[in-house]
Amino acid sequence: MTAPVFVVDHFGAGADAEGRYVLSGPEGRHAVSVRRLRPGEGVVLTDGAGRWAEAEVLDTEGKDRLVLRVGQVAEEPAESPRITVVQALPKGDRGELAVETMTEVGVDAIVPWSAGRCITQWKGERGLKALGKWRATAREAGKQSRRVRFPDVADAATTKQVAALLADADFAAVLHETGDEPLATADLPAAGHIVLVVGPEGGVSPDELALFTDAGARAYRLGRSVLRTSTAGTAAAALLLGRSGRWS
Repeated sequence: MTAPVFVVDHFGAGADAEGRYVLSGPEGRHAVSVRRLRPGEGVVLTDGAGRWAEAEVLDTEGKDRLVLRVGQVAEEPAESPRITVVQALPKGDRGELAVETMTEVGVDAIVPWSAGRCITQWKGERGLKALGKWRATAREAGKQSRRVRFPDVADAATTKQVAALLADADFAAVLHETGDEPLATADLPAAGHIVLVVGPEGGVSPDELALFTDAGARAYRLGRSVLRTSTAGTAAAALLLGRSGRWS
């Protein structure tokens, strides 16, 4: 996708018999007042779940209404193998950085993990607000990177819930310095579900690693340098995307 992407809740709602559609609200305001789109330019509308359509700008109305002629709606199939990154909660705004860059490279799902050594813990209203920021970041990064299928950002998971996710995976990996095999040489499935665990700043604890190993995961090392938790998932996901053929 090369045209700018805008999110709509429902295709067809608000369109007239000639396929004219008015993009309004925050998306319309961004298109008109920020992007300053003009008649004749092209855009892509998507629901973020794989459905999308190309559209041509016909006119603008005020500061927040973009009048479009919408083409045929298509659906992009889900990618395979599906890649999920379990991301331990980083400090500060590094969580949003991790979500942003993982979305840009093409991760399919992100699971926030309250690891034992996480300095940050999501509790109560603070946790709900932080989760909302992660989901908003995934949406905006999906638009920026011209995706029409945005990553799912799950509710924060416990260590036991992560272990259950790993047990159901076709390939389960934990980034850890004890790994005796580099992720770059791991035997990956051609289809199915890949789950990758990225630990917190303090690392995955021995008890957590043992639980994940019992669930069927293996420890892998990524490279010689030590990456921050907020960048390790993006680097590892890019490696998996290239090796799995999804970037071919």
